[in-house]
Amino acid sequence: MAIKFGPGGLGPAKEAIGNLERYKELGLRACEVEFTYGVYMKKEQALEIGKVARKVGIDLSVHAPYWINLNSDEVEKVEASKKRILKACEIAHYLGARNIVFHCGFYGKDDKELTYNNIKLRVSEMMEVVKKNRWNVVLCLETMGKRNVFGSVEEVSRLVEETGCGFCIDFAHVLARYGEHKFELLKTLFKQKKWHCHFSGIEWGDKGEKKHIDTTPENWNDLFKGLPHGKDIVIISEAPNPIRDAAEGLSIFENQ
Repeated sequence: MAIKFGPGGLGPAKEAIGNLERYKELGLRACEVEFTYGVYMKKEQALEIGKVARKVGIDLSVHAPYWINLNSDEVEKVEASKKRILKACEIAHYLGARNIVFHCGFYGKDDKELTYNNIKLRVSEMMEVVKKNRWNVVLCLETMGKRNVFGSVEEVSRLVEETGCGFCIDFAHVLARYGEHKFELLKTLFKQKKWHCHFSGIEWGDKGEKKHIDTTPENWNDLFKGLPHGKDIVIISEAPNPIRDAAEGLSIFENQ
C-alpha cells in the first residue's frame, strides 16, 4: 500500500513556497490548497508555486469554495456555484493540482433522485467546460458527513460511474454519516487504483457530522487496518492542526 500524507492548507500565496519546503522536511508528500473561502491565487502565483511543489515532490490538490448548491431552485445560485468551482479548476490547472474536491449541495425539498439528477446535470456541464478549456484537472465529489447534504457513499460512487468524475473519500464524514467507516462498502464501490482521501477525528450526532477534531493514534490505526491494499492513496488531514496531524499519521504508518 502506497500512501502520501499531507495537510489541508498551504497558507497565503506569499508563504506557500516556504510552507512547501517545510512540508518536505517533515516527510509530507501531499497538500490540499484550501480555496474554501475563495480562490486567493492569481495565475502567475499558481505557476510559481506549482513549479516548486513539483521540485520538492509534493502532490497538490485543491478544495473548491464552500458556498455551493448545485441543487438550488434559483438559477442564479446554481450558476454562481458552478462559477466558483470552475475558477478553482482554472487556478488548479496552473498549480498542477489534479484533483478538485468540492461539495455539491443540499437535498432541500426535493427527493433524493431528483436531487441526484439535478447535480449530475450540473457536474456534467462543468466537466464540459473543463474539457473545452483543456484544464488538466478532475472534479472530485466529496463524501459528506451531514445526512441532509448530498454526498452519501452510494451517491458519490454512482455519480462517478455515470459521469466519469472523480471522488474524494472523507473517512471522518463516512463515520459521522453512517456510524461506521464502511470500509468494505468503499472497497466494493470504488475499484479505482488511485484514491484521494480526507481524514481526521470527528464528533457526530443524530444528524451526522458536528466538527472535525484531532486524530488519535487509535483513529489512525483503525484507518490503516481498513484501507485496501494495492492502491495509491493520498490522505489529506483536516484536523484542527493538519500539519502536525499529517506528520503524526505518517510516523504511525511508518512504524507499524
